[in-house]
Amino acid sequence: MPRIRRSVRTAPAAVALLALAACSGGASDEGTAVSAGNPDACPSEVVDVVVSVGQWGDLVKQLGGDCASVTTIVSSGAVDPHDFEPGTADLAAFSDADLVVVNGAHYDEWAQAAVATLDPQPPVVNAADVAGVFTEGADPHLWVDPAVVPEVATAVADALASLSGEDGGYLAKQEGVVAGDISGYLDKVEELRGVAAGRTYVATEGVVNRLADSVGLTDVTPTGYQRAASNDSEPAPGDLVAFEAALTDGSADVLIYNTQTSGSVPEQLRPAAEAADVPVVEVSESPVDAAGSFTEWQSAQVQRLIDALSGTP
Repeated sequence: MPRIRRSVRTAPAAVALLALAACSGGASDEGTAVSAGNPDACPSEVVDVVVSVGQWGDLVKQLGGDCASVTTIVSSGAVDPHDFEPGTADLAAFSDADLVVVNGAHYDEWAQAAVATLDPQPPVVNAADVAGVFTEGADPHLWVDPAVVPEVATAVADALASLSGEDGGYLAKQEGVVAGDISGYLDKVEELRGVAAGRTYVATEGVVNRLADSVGLTDVTPTGYQRAASNDSEPAPGDLVAFEAALTDGSADVLIYNTQTSGSVPEQLRPAAEAADVPVVEVSESPVDAAGSFTEWQSAQVQRLIDALSGTP
């Protein structure tokens, strides 16, 4: 089965744990990564930034450079952000933050709950707010949307510049480097657009639907399967039959396969695609390398779609 997609129920725990954070110690919580700034190389004050999930961690680190110490709470793809419960070290990081970056759209409500307990509250860059995504039940996978990524990068850069007190030279240079990397990624997206027109896909989980929609790929994943995946329930036998039929009758040009999804259902669908000579495009919801480049991760996923749709081995 696809991984759990439940509503997060951690707000009360977050409040209680925050009260304990001041008097409790311990090692770093599972999945947390820290990238320290360098006061000797930063022309202003180093800003402490907490990022809720690893999808945005690298962009924030690159934008801040030596002038930001970045703590990414859920940096590991082995940890599901939907079900994550912050520990005392995580909550202490929020309480010390000069800036918090969250995904929003109900993806990391535990992070927003933690910030809500603070007085005063640090500035927050919420990717969903930046993108204007306010609809209940909206697709929260904002980091794969090529229209959203540059907007979030600009919002983070502006927040860092406002906090740092620096004249803008160093941070502006960092922003320029990131903008160049994003431009390369957007060029790759345009290349995908050129081979995506009129093409279709099915997906074991809708983690790149925003990217697919943006380039004109049509989702033909059976509605019942999609509903079951989003509700953490077993697909009905008819939904699996319909999914496999889309692979065998030519309805779907590619199968998009989330490698970070566990369970027997996705593992059943992949061989069905291979038997029908439908290309399998591997994607991941979280960065496969917690220390890797965001744009390289996303560009590689786009390239795999280009290769599959253009018939490149």
